Amino acid sequence: MSKTLKKLFGLSPRINYTRLIQEGAMVLDVRTPAEFEKGHIAGAINIPIEQLRANMNQLVNKHRVIIACCTDGSKSWYAKNLLDANGYRSVYNAGDWRKLQKRIQLH
Repeated sequence: MSKTLKKLFGLSPRINYTRLIQEGAMVLDVRTPAEFEKGHIAGAINIPIEQLRANMNQLVNKHRVIIACCTDGSKSWYAKNLLDANGYRSVYNAGDWRKLQKRIQLH
């Protein structure tokens, strides 16, 4: 995968998600509740992408780091862009939640 695509989808190996989480980052899983219940990262909050705009009030602190994840990176990419456009300062698209979970466990 090209560097541009990796950067676009938040797949850069330079981001230390483990450190971000240890420092208080929120993991935002934008999959459906049914998908979330089948498995998710411990401590993640679930706001389906279709409901994110109407439920941004749940993400009160616009300066808190948010790590968005989903099944393949497309919904979390949309979530990152939506949150960025609404004044959230530090939003990362981590892509596939299973890959994010493995990256967190490796550190």
